[in-house]
Amino acid sequence: MPATLKDIARQVGVSVTTVSRALAGYDDVAAETRERILESAAALGYHPNLMARRLQKQRTDTLGFIMPTFGPRFSDPFFSEFLAGIGNEAAAHGYDLLVSTHAPDSDREREAYQRAVRGGWVDGLIVVRTRENDERIQTLCDHDFPFVAFGRTDCDCDFPFVDEDGDAGMRLLVQHLIDLGHRRIAFIAPPAGLMFGRYRLRSFQQTMADNGLPVSPDLIVEGDMTQRGGAEVVDTLLNLAERPSAVIAGNDLMAIGAINRIQQRGLRVGQDIAVAGFDDIPLSAYTTPPLTTVHQPIYEIGRRTCAMLIEIVNGRSPAQPHILLTPELVIRESSGQPRVAT
Repeated sequence: MPATLKDIARQVGVSVTTVSRALAGYDDVAAETRERILESAAALGYHPNLMARRLQKQRTDTLGFIMPTFGPRFSDPFFSEFLAGIGNEAAAHGYDLLVSTHAPDSDREREAYQRAVRGGWVDGLIVVRTRENDERIQTLCDHDFPFVAFGRTDCDCDFPFVDEDGDAGMRLLVQHLIDLGHRRIAFIAPPAGLMFGRYRLRSFQQTMADNGLPVSPDLIVEGDMTQRGGAEVVDTLLNLAERPSAVIAGNDLMAIGAINRIQQRGLRVGQDIAVAGFDDIPLSAYTTPPLTTVHQPIYEIGRRTCAMLIEIVNGRSPAQPHILLTPELVIRESSGQPRVAT
């Protein structure tokens, strides 16, 4: 039979209450007594009843992450990096991580958030890929439920977040291509409604305007954030009577799909047409040619959102509840000077 608090109390010659308080770290137990209790617990092979301890303090020691993706599998390396950052930080602080997947803006996703705020199955949530007027964030704010978001939103409530300055990142990328001599630049936008997509599209248009370059409507197409989506919509751009000399995708996966389709069409990426992405997922450095992109430290963002959430669920106010990171331009071979300057 596993050792119990009574076994330790009997061996040390103290009450069960004293053993319990010593193991819980209360400072009203004498140091010498605590040391004897800890030695006895180790010798007897005592393991605490975590469920009973969690019930006693009305906490689950579990954090939640409801991943907004279609289907039970996720092929986006962005989520893999982000999840690794969350999971490692949670484990370092003794927290479990509960992950589920639901299609964005679906009834099942809404139900999952409602269950979280009502059921107490997690102590707090991490929200990712924030949306304009995000219903998830409004629900969490309305119920005063602990959470941290990766991203900002139009919601009226003030909430803790970590985000990267997408405006600044896209400005660096567009200006890089303009400085190389590109004038007819296309943009594969993320799906409408995503806040980071809005920032990136707005910055693309503004940087072009600041350089006196028009952007015709047919140079902006919308993709679905996947490689297949990038490949499909770049066909539309390549079929234009006057095709662009450069294509920027709103994320790396769409850019990688675009590279593949451009090459299938017999064009040379970085020579006949430039391609750039955004995120700097690990795969972007190993495409052929390697992808020019904007770096955001996805793993570190996951780690920092988790660390901030742990502060909040423990009743502490984060020193920086609103973190906006500065992006970095990563120049690789996929961007190049236009074949014929226009």
